[in-house]
Amino acid sequence: MTEHMKHAPDGAFFGAFGGQYVPETLMFALEQLTREFETAWADDAFHAEFDRCLREIAGRPSEMYLAKRLTEQVGGAKIYLKREDMNHTGAHKINNTLGQALLAKRMGKTRVIAETGAGQHGVATATAAAVFGLECEVYMGTEDIRRQALNVFRMKLMGTNVVPVESGQKTLKDATNEAMRDWMGSCEHTHYILGSVCGPHPFPVMVREFQTCIGIEAREQMLQAEGRLPDVIVACVGGGSNAAGIFAPMIDDEQVRMLGVEAGGRSLNLGDHAATLCVGKHGVLHGAKSYVLQDDDGQTAPVHSVSAGLDYPGVGPEHSQWKESGRVQYTFCTDDDAIDALMTLSRTEGIIPALESAHAVSEGMKLAAKLNKDAIILINLSGRGDKDCNEIQEILSRRQ
Repeated sequence: MTEHMKHAPDGAFFGAFGGQYVPETLMFALEQLTREFETAWADDAFHAEFDRCLREIAGRPSEMYLAKRLTEQVGGAKIYLKREDMNHTGAHKINNTLGQALLAKRMGKTRVIAETGAGQHGVATATAAAVFGLECEVYMGTEDIRRQALNVFRMKLMGTNVVPVESGQKTLKDATNEAMRDWMGSCEHTHYILGSVCGPHPFPVMVREFQTCIGIEAREQMLQAEGRLPDVIVACVGGGSNAAGIFAPMIDDEQVRMLGVEAGGRSLNLGDHAATLCVGKHGVLHGAKSYVLQDDDGQTAPVHSVSAGLDYPGVGPEHSQWKESGRVQYTFCTDDDAIDALMTLSRTEGIIPALESAHAVSEGMKLAAKLNKDAIILINLSGRGDKDCNEIQEILSRRQ
């Protein structure tokens, strides 16, 4: 396996963003988790075990794939895909859940919980829980349960209890609310495997570090394939874990442009999208200060995306800092453009991407068409689209 980023974990803040805005009842759990993570991340034995899990369970390293037919169709820059869709469970989420499950075992926890939207994090958590013999419950909004029936069945098949959430919009934010409530009353024996680079410290740092295997591999693979780094890296951004995982190892390589793609939904009217960094404001959500989508009264706004994994009204605090520093650019992709990109990739390369990943594919294709043939674009294909096929079929039937 590749070397991990063994730099000392950051503090609780990324510039003005981050922190621990949580009830006092959670401070003990967060302090314990911070100590355990920092100790583990400095421990060669922990890295060896984590590497073994990534290799033998997740199936890493994931492939770097030159999309020749897509490149030819689009014209312009050469398009590479980092194939996180080929991981066990079908997405990048397994990298983080294996790391956090190992930490749960180190802390003597017997139960893990998680939130999930698209279901990929839920499936990855269920997988890690089965591997390590942990009791597992996953909170999921009933709208997402409808959209992601296959992933619900996969979780149940592995022994996980899927808890339906009926509050709010019945999607990812509401599932996260319920998972946080559970953890407040059960943290003595339960670890919350948060699925993205959101939430209170140490989650944004910890989840990023568990996902940096993506960027570390991509860096080495690109140097081997092309003798240089890509000109642009493109990744979708909901909470932001797949993007953080591929951006962070090359964040100091200033010649590499980075583009995060949010869910533009139906329009940029409030409630029609989840483009938090593009149109949101500073706020606090789920224990951290970041960009948040809010109405005129400062209340968290409803969101929408065709992709269940991107319809979240917040974003990781490190992404907020990257936006404000100008190091990473952020844009958005509409539902229709994501569907079109999914169909194009499916028909040119035989790869059906997750709807989340299709947002990055869409913007990567648009950018490639504007660049010359010597340029290189790397798209993080964060997950596969099996889970979305029923929803896509329904959407396409309405287009006819």
